[in-house]
Amino acid sequence: MLLRWRSARAEGREPTTELREVVNAILYVARTGIAWRYLPHDFPPHTTVYDYFKEWESDGTAEQIHDPLRDQLRAKKGRRILPSAAIIDASR
Repeated sequence: MLLRWRSARAEGREPTTELREVVNAILYVARTGIAWRYLPHDFPPHTTVYDYFKEWESDGTAEQIHDPLRDQLRAKKGRRILPSAAIIDASR
């Protein structure tokens, strides 16, 4: 599975954003809970990062990355790949 560049290649341009930096920025937002617009300036522009995130969520790329990593972690911890129970929080 490969991460895909957005439309720059389709339009014949070379991409100007490193995908690794986009992934780092997405992980930073997930870890800290900040709003996209407050990404530190050493990351790519927040609009670029969010556009990649939105595209990868809609085309299934994020799930293709997440599911195998989750499975590997569960196996490494000696747990079954598929959980046998779930917790549902119905509080508001």
